[in-house]
Amino acid sequence: MSNAPDLRPCLTGMNYQALLTLCRDAGVKDVHAETLNAYVFRSGIRDWHAMPGLPQLLRAYLDQHIGLFEPELIANQQAEDGTRKILLRMSDGKDVESVLIPASGRLTQCVSTQVGCAIGCKFCLTATAGLTRNLSSAEIMAQVFTARHLMGEPVRNLVLMGMGEPLHNYDAVSNFIRMVTDPKGMAFSPRRVTLSTAGLVPAIYRMIEDDLPCSLAVSLNATTDDVRSHIMPINQKYPLQELLKAMHAYIDKHGRKRILIEYILLGGINDSIEDAKRLAKLLDGMASTVNLLPFNPFSGSEWKRPERRHVETFRVELSKAGFVVVVRKSRGSDISAACGQLKTEIAARRKLAAKA
Repeated sequence: MSNAPDLRPCLTGMNYQALLTLCRDAGVKDVHAETLNAYVFRSGIRDWHAMPGLPQLLRAYLDQHIGLFEPELIANQQAEDGTRKILLRMSDGKDVESVLIPASGRLTQCVSTQVGCAIGCKFCLTATAGLTRNLSSAEIMAQVFTARHLMGEPVRNLVLMGMGEPLHNYDAVSNFIRMVTDPKGMAFSPRRVTLSTAGLVPAIYRMIEDDLPCSLAVSLNATTDDVRSHIMPINQKYPLQELLKAMHAYIDKHGRKRILIEYILLGGINDSIEDAKRLAKLLDGMASTVNLLPFNPFSGSEWKRPERRHVETFRVELSKAGFVVVVRKSRGSDISAACGQLKTEIAARRKLAAKA
């Protein structure tokens, strides 16, 4: 028996329009596209032989032309605070991490969009792995199905903040977002799906043009081009003023919609009260909420966690300027599941494999 990956299109990567085309190619009525959509994305049934009411002609077509991809669960770690980090192996042997964050009445999942990342932010452990490849829509969706199976409850919030830069994988990511927000499928509210970018300006304009149904988060992390270019090389291509212009255009398009500003505080680098004042000035007039994230150290990093008093001073200064500010608590740091730490499990397993 061949161990080659199944190269056929995967059902869990197909949006409603693709399902409609599939049904027409199979010679069955369009209504069965809605049936497939509901079974797969609302009920979580991926085996079409377990779907009542499908015509035999459609089942036979699916058997021949469509694949069923399920990643292998390699690791499932749980932190003291209940956060879980799962390691999934794709059909080509590449590994991807996803984080599940339970809270009262809701489950949030941080999904990955790439194997590795090409952006190169110096404070991010994932960036040290470089980029291997993009994930397909089906591979991104597989993370959500795995979470539902493991936790026994549906995910309520999705944040595209795991491994990779989502806007570097625009086509697969936008297809995934449209699938999870499809009212006839998973029916996520666009407000419960957040895409985080390091600042790919052209892709932000593409989001605006496509009216992508999600919220936008921008990893800003500095208040001057010199500092931002040092810690985030992408700023050399798309400096702050270009990024801010795109962010204003996004808000203008969406009216009262707010942008989430992610600001990782690095001790002695970007955490001064002068930085807080400059950030308030940069964001003046922009509908935004600021998330402050004290840096999560990792082995080999040149950065340090900011002092608690500097974090509080930074928060107070922004609050005085009228901003909604949240100091985000690191979840899952004891299993390296916190922001910027995804890669640890993969790196450790690669070292073990190399020694074998």
